[in-house]
Amino acid sequence: MLFNSLEFALFFPIVTILYFTLPHRFRWALLLGASCVFYMAFIPVYILILAFTIVVDYIAGIVIESAQGKLRKTMLIASLAANIGVLAVFKYYAFATGSTTSLLQYLGLNVHFRALHITLPIGLSFHTFHAITGPCQDAFHHIQNILVVVADHDFLGRVFL
Repeated sequence: MLFNSLEFALFFPIVTILYFTLPHRFRWALLLGASCVFYMAFIPVYILILAFTIVVDYIAGIVIESAQGKLRKTMLIASLAANIGVLAVFKYYAFATGSTTSLLQYLGLNVHFRALHITLPIGLSFHTFHAITGPCQDAFHHIQNILVVVADHDFLGRVFL
């Protein structure tokens, strides 16, 4: 759904009107649902990427909040690795394999990597960098409870672009 499309011209006012007519306690659910609909208008299966990183961050955040010592750091690193790993696959895999292939061919080795032919999910970089600076970091530094962080950052801030 492009911002300059008729579909968006109908979608946005409907969501906005519903948002302001709903009681405050239900607005988050509307934004979550509208965010998912908006995101899935591009390539629907890509919502699973967001769900994966949100679940990883949520679990890591819960463990980080209650853990002590090395486990806290391990879970923070796991969260970072999951988020950066998703970004690396979708955004940098083609660049890395192309560069490596060129280098190896220059050195006389005939090696080819399998091309994935995947489209970069819309907003993935924003989503990833928001995840890196958001929920698990807040939980690690005891800034905010992970349940509050997930509600504020993940569902509303990350998905609704």
